[in-house]
Amino acid sequence: MTLINKFWARLKARGGGKEKRGRHSAAVVEYQGFNIQPTPNKVSGGWSTEARISKAIDGETKTHHFIRADTTASRDAAAELVVAKARVMIDQAGEQIFST
Repeated sequence: MTLINKFWARLKARGGGKEKRGRHSAAVVEYQGFNIQPTPNKVSGGWSTEARISKAIDGETKTHHFIRADTTASRDAAAELVVAKARVMIDQAGEQIFST
C-alpha cells in the first residue's frame, strides 16, 4: 500500500471529509419542482448558510451548491435562512441556476 493510499485509508477510518468538518444535512424542502437540501456547516462564530438545489430535467438530475456569507447561532436557524434564500434564487432564476 502506498503512502497516499495509507493516508486516505486512515482518513476514511476516522470519518474524514466534509462530515468531519461539521457539515450536517437538514430535511429536504420541495419548492416549485426543485429540491432544496440545506447543508449548514459549523464554522467559527456559528453555522454557515449553504445548500444544494436540485431538479430532474429531461431525466437528468441537475444540482447547484451555494454558500452565502450569512452565519447564524443555530443549525436550525441556518437551515431556515438558507431555504428562504434558495426560494428567492429559484423565483428569480428558475432553471438558469444550473447554468452557472
